[in-house]
Amino acid sequence: MLSRRRALLAGAAAVGAAGTAGLFGLGTGEEAVRATAPAAPGPPARRPLKPSAYRLQPLTGYGPSRAAPGRTPVRRRPLLSVSGLGRTMVLTFDDGPDARYTPDILDTLRAYDVRAMFFVCGEMAAASPDLLARMADEGHVVGNHTWSHPLLTRLTGARIRTEMERTCDVIEDVYGERPGWFRAPYGAWNRAAFRIGAELGMEPLAWTVDTLDWTEPGTRTIVDRVTDGAAPGVVVLSHDAGGDRSQSVRALRSYLPELLDAGYRITVPHRHQV
Repeated sequence: MLSRRRALLAGAAAVGAAGTAGLFGLGTGEEAVRATAPAAPGPPARRPLKPSAYRLQPLTGYGPSRAAPGRTPVRRRPLLSVSGLGRTMVLTFDDGPDARYTPDILDTLRAYDVRAMFFVCGEMAAASPDLLARMADEGHVVGNHTWSHPLLTRLTGARIRTEMERTCDVIEDVYGERPGWFRAPYGAWNRAAFRIGAELGMEPLAWTVDTLDWTEPGTRTIVDRVTDGAAPGVVVLSHDAGGDRSQSVRALRSYLPELLDAGYRITVPHRHQV
């Protein structure tokens, strides 16, 4: 019997994946430390953004991800950026879903016909299955952010596996397929996390630009961090839960149309087919 996501998206061609093949650049951070990277060089700060006729067209490549044949590689560093064609960027949101903020973020993405990635915590997803189902309906990619957002470097391998597996199960039950991506809470990775993630069929994805929106620096500051760091291949980190995310909601409403007017293609990654 077809899953919810497969039934909704059956027959979709892989046109969208062709321009954004899931190829990523490797980072340089050490294994058990925060795996952030400096913002990729982008256009000069506060450059004028001229409107263009470009708008992201609906993509048809949002069918179920197909794992590459064989085992998922065990990496030593997380993937940090997209290496797809053109001015491609990926927006990611961590820690949710949260009924207070995630619906507004989904509304904004839908208004501009844009897809994003949501790295969900299992306990949050279990509490808001309707939001996870909506992500599936609207073509977003859902990744694994563990069950309870612990610091993985302080857990045993067995605990890490439990955190990841429980979240995979919730995602599969509601979203319709098991996740192909995972992100370590706090950006703290270790060998066990990479190994267990690979055994569960997931690639580790970090980020290029950190908005630091969890510090509540102000809506304008979040917007500036995204637009100043914008460049081909950038993966942007924001949050839709874990605190007051009203600034994050307002910032998205501002920077998303700016990025589109500047000609950026906001899309989601697909696992590389080999």
